[in-house]
Amino acid sequence: MIQLTKALRREIADLARPKGRRTSHAFMAEGTKCVLDTLGAFSMRYLIATPEWLAAHKLPATIDSDKIIEAGRGVIGEMSSMSQAPDAIAVYDLPDEPQFRPEELAGLTVALDRVQDPGNLGTIMRTADWMGIDTILASDDTVDCFNPKTVQATMGAISRVKVIYGDLPAMLERLAARMPVCGTFLGGENVYTADLPECAVVVMGNEGSGISDEVSRTVNRRLLIPSWPPERPTSESLNVATATAIVLSQFRSRLFKK
Repeated sequence: MIQLTKALRREIADLARPKGRRTSHAFMAEGTKCVLDTLGAFSMRYLIATPEWLAAHKLPATIDSDKIIEAGRGVIGEMSSMSQAPDAIAVYDLPDEPQFRPEELAGLTVALDRVQDPGNLGTIMRTADWMGIDTILASDDTVDCFNPKTVQATMGAISRVKVIYGDLPAMLERLAARMPVCGTFLGGENVYTADLPECAVVVMGNEGSGISDEVSRTVNRRLLIPSWPPERPTSESLNVATATAIVLSQFRSRLFKK
């Protein structure tokens, strides 16, 4: 039986920080939905939960009972990154980093250039999952997909959508020879009227500065999400997660018109 020592509580709390995740080679999922959606998808180290939570939820028989730790919400709250203490936290081994293999990419792929907000990344992963996309390419300076706030925002999509980090311009250059690399820019084609392919990479940029010059040089098709009506004063820009959802929905809508 694992004891929830002060040292272990500190180690779990440190998973909210990149250094803690790297040191422990682990990440955490917090809250009932997030825990239940990820059970079985990753190698579990610990499940810390209140006695009431454990009594209310039937866990898979494959979970080792020795890895289950009962604790009160106050103790769980000390380890959690959430503003309100959850009833359960699962700690998982970090999976092996997925490798970039361009020949394996088909259909739609999302590419993220320096996206910084963990909630935005989690929402984009959730949207990709809904749209049937299981791979996201990301620049090395994009936020960590195993940040607890990202994991929470994915609403379980972390179990099905992998994020491949690396030299994004180099990855896109290799893909540009095989498929359109699309990005959103002022002056691009209207995404609502453009003839969009089934197979493409959709590049989305940083929340404040958009797609970088280095990445934009790999984009061979520029798209625009126009505001409506065109002459009406409006917000300066769209949230990157919202913009991603709009663009992906336009790509997918073509499949329903055949």
